[in-house]
Amino acid sequence: MVRICAALWLWALAALPAGAEGCRLALVLALDVSSSVDEVEYDLQRVGLAAALDAPEVRHAILGGGAGAVALSAYEWSGRYKQKVLLDWALLQTEADIDRAVDALAGSVRSESEFPTAMGYGIGYAARMLARAPECARRVIDVSGDGVNNDGFGPRLAYRHFPLADVTVNGLVILGHDEEVLGFYRNEVIRGRNAFLETANGFEDFRNAMTRKLYREINDIMLGGAVPPAPRG
Repeated sequence: MVRICAALWLWALAALPAGAEGCRLALVLALDVSSSVDEVEYDLQRVGLAAALDAPEVRHAILGGGAGAVALSAYEWSGRYKQKVLLDWALLQTEADIDRAVDALAGSVRSESEFPTAMGYGIGYAARMLARAPECARRVIDVSGDGVNNDGFGPRLAYRHFPLADVTVNGLVILGHDEEVLGFYRNEVIRGRNAFLETANGFEDFRNAMTRKLYREINDIMLGGAVPPAPRG
């Protein structure tokens, strides 16, 4: 297992970071497309994410929420080594920048539909994305899903072996498929400064939950509540 994680750590650092001046947030969105997500649910997730980014309050948070730009990327994940970039790093500095990101997410095509939930590998891929992100004051991973890890190593081992020490990981739990998912995200997934958990009452509520989540993490709002400490190696 340690040998596997070491190899993945090198894989995560394969690309060099790109520079950007005055960036306040690098945000990477990680979307679950494992076999528990059917085609209708996938479309609700895809359309919901694009609509959340397009929401007036989220646009205002991006463009008027503070000094410096927001850098955004998104990928979907399922089984081991089953990840696909939906939106590569984009600096959101104008309305047109947000329009292009919304269009890219709304027009995405599902990459996989038959693989299990390998969240440790999915988080490792986020480390790879962040390794080539612009230099920003904050780095945040936004993980959404409807189930617990059931393939390969889990989030805690990923946090021990990937370079994510200064990264905040927030969670969006989609309720309805797995009664253990809320506790799993609360105890195993979220970590770091101001980390928090948002919930959606099924995929039909994904748009609303993602809108709340994006607004909160872009503005770096802490509403209180205990957050589990980052796991020690």
